[in-house]
Amino acid sequence: MILEEGVVCKHYTFVEKGCFKLYGIDEKNNEHNISFAAENDWIVDLGSFYSEKTSKLFIEAIEPSVILQIEKRDLLFLFVNVPKFDRTFRVIMEEKLIELQNRLLQNFSANANQRYTDFLEQYPKLASRLPNTQIASYLGITPEFLSKIRGEKSSK
Repeated sequence: MILEEGVVCKHYTFVEKGCFKLYGIDEKNNEHNISFAAENDWIVDLGSFYSEKTSKLFIEAIEPSVILQIEKRDLLFLFVNVPKFDRTFRVIMEEKLIELQNRLLQNFSANANQRYTDFLEQYPKLASRLPNTQIASYLGITPEFLSKIRGEKSSK
């Protein structure tokens, strides 16, 4: 666990090896996965990191992992003193924002089959690494329904 609800997110985390999930828990104690980060990807509660307010989210390893972390003051130092880093990092975060916007649109307009197809396109290497419960939480469906979708796809 690298972030818990009620704690300020102090780091951007780069996943060198392994896999993490960013998620929230509702009043019924159900987990809702927001995103995943595997090798060569970043994960952060951006709102908590920049506002320095407590997080409403969790960041947790799903499998054994190796990470690198950078604190806000060090990140801001790099933004100011290494323009190429600033540009590269901004592009990475803009791509993450686009992914999140696309995910929101999917939730509004796509059925579960399409959301699963989109998940496979966004996270092609994770489908075989994640348990059905984690993928189902991300898709907003039950693990049983996900098994049915997977079964239908494999029989085609």
